Amino acid sequence: MMNSIASGAAGAVALTLAHEATRRTVADAPRMDVLGKRALAAGLRAVDVFPPGEPAMHAVTLAGDLASNGAYYALVGLGGVDGAVTRGALLGLVAGLGAVFLPGPLGLGTAPSRRTSRTALMTVGLYTLGGLVAGATFGALADRPAGR
Repeated sequence: MMNSIASGAAGAVALTLAHEATRRTVADAPRMDVLGKRALAAGLRAVDVFPPGEPAMHAVTLAGDLASNGAYYALVGLGGVDGAVTRGALLGLVAGLGAVFLPGPLGLGTAPSRRTSRTALMTVGLYTLGGLVAGATFGALADRPAGR
């Protein structure tokens, strides 16, 4: 169980770091941070709470992304070490496709994850990277002797 959680956290951190680096250096990079802020603001307004200012909003959505993506990528541990990297890649692929195709129907807009075809491909690629890191981490942790 702990290996799954640690692997999920590693995948989420890898995804977040790659996303942050990409959004700061690539013109048409995915802006999943924007989608997160929109979703958080909509949720808060639904319960009559005014959303916080930009710095707090960014911090809260970043923490939420790490937690939710970590929990999702922790699923890489289902089924044991055999096939963990493949499961991670598939989890990442599914998450990336969801990030491309679900925001529009959810009322969050489409530009942040598929402004261009390159943006959409980067979105899927970043999530797949997170899944691969989770799978590789799970395999590496499973190979360690107990107590280390």
